[in-house]
Amino acid sequence: MGESGFSRASSLKPKIYSHRVSTNEEKRTLELSGHVGLRSLPDQLVKRAVKQGYSFNILCVGETGIGKSTLINTLFRIIFENEEASHYDEEVKVLPRTYDLQESNVNLKLTVVHTVGFGDQINHVKSSEPILEYIDAQFKRYLEEELKIKRSLWNYHDTRIHACLYFIAPNGHSLKALDLVTMKKLDSKVNIIPVIAKADTLTRNELVNLKIKVMSELVSNGVQIYQFPTEDEAVAEINSSMNTQLPFAVIGSTENVTVGNKTVKGRMYPWGSIQVENENHCDLVKLREMLLRVNMEDLREQTHTRHYELYRRCKLEEMGFKDPTLDNQSFSLQKTYEAKRKEFIKELQHKEESMRQMFVNKVKEAEVELKEKEKELQGRFELLKTMHQEEKKNLEEKKREMEEEMNAFNRRKVAAETLMGQALQGSSQQPFKKDKDKKK
Repeated sequence: MGESGFSRASSLKPKIYSHRVSTNEEKRTLELSGHVGLRSLPDQLVKRAVKQGYSFNILCVGETGIGKSTLINTLFRIIFENEEASHYDEEVKVLPRTYDLQESNVNLKLTVVHTVGFGDQINHVKSSEPILEYIDAQFKRYLEEELKIKRSLWNYHDTRIHACLYFIAPNGHSLKALDLVTMKKLDSKVNIIPVIAKADTLTRNELVNLKIKVMSELVSNGVQIYQFPTEDEAVAEINSSMNTQLPFAVIGSTENVTVGNKTVKGRMYPWGSIQVENENHCDLVKLREMLLRVNMEDLREQTHTRHYELYRRCKLEEMGFKDPTLDNQSFSLQKTYEAKRKEFIKELQHKEESMRQMFVNKVKEAEVELKEKEKELQGRFELLKTMHQEEKKNLEEKKREMEEEMNAFNRRKVAAETLMGQALQGSSQQPFKKDKDKKK
């Protein structure tokens, strides 16, 4: 291993430390008198991290057609597969896609989460709910993995959102109400980096004024966006400078245009061309530097130490876990479990009693309703019965009248037939008498 390896340390004499005792405090200060291999520890960590690989997850929030997919393709210089979304979705859908990228010997598992249909609905009240549910679901998966008896976090695919690119439409002079409400709900869960999409539709003065207006509204409404860290001296200067340029004005393009003697990524217009990687034209290079090259690890760390810890603390408190008190009273998991179990049983009994009482009340209400309906049906039955009897009586009366009429008709018929018989008999005897009279 060379001078920095442990083989060199093993060849040293047994006495490799010298110590001195302070006269004021009884503390030993140990000094190394030779190489023992400690300086190889960062190399070991780097080697292990490179072998394990990294994961980075980006959430893209913005209206349909604002250029989210194009910007991601431009940032990573890769054409990712993505379905074209329509403006007719009835609700917002969260669509995650994971890609395996490699640069040199570093492997990155990139997850890009698109919000399909965001801002297309007439009613925007529930537009942010699917996004918040997805973020919490990834926190829940990680917490469940942590609480397992047999954990495997070293090879766990971390899907927690590390950065949220919030796309601001360039067709206004300020933020929309939907943007403010959504970012306010997201700022405690993700690292928000606001970007002004399609910045080539604005003049330079319009762009400057929009940036100032956006930051002013975010501050006045208490929206906390991600601030690039300035604690590290190596990146403090550039991060401080970039913090003053938020939100980034970006232009995305995967097309090649010829400018002079070179071919670059950009857009061609009748009046000229725009180079998306030219810092004089847009902030795409600045966004790439801040997001991927300089602050990717800080974004991952902020997600774990700030947003995930907040979620974890709330969930553990709901489960009954708590830290030791100020008097160093020990925390018993068994007691917490028993207390939580008793609380759960008590709550379950209360709900059972409430449901039983609700069932009894509903049964009583149903009985009263049935009795009222029975009474109503009985009344209708009595009314129909009375009407039936009256109708029967009328029919019998009409039957009797018709029978009397038929009897009278039959009597008249018999009388008529008798008269007709007598008439016919009389008419048949008169010609016979006339014949006798002629013979005489």
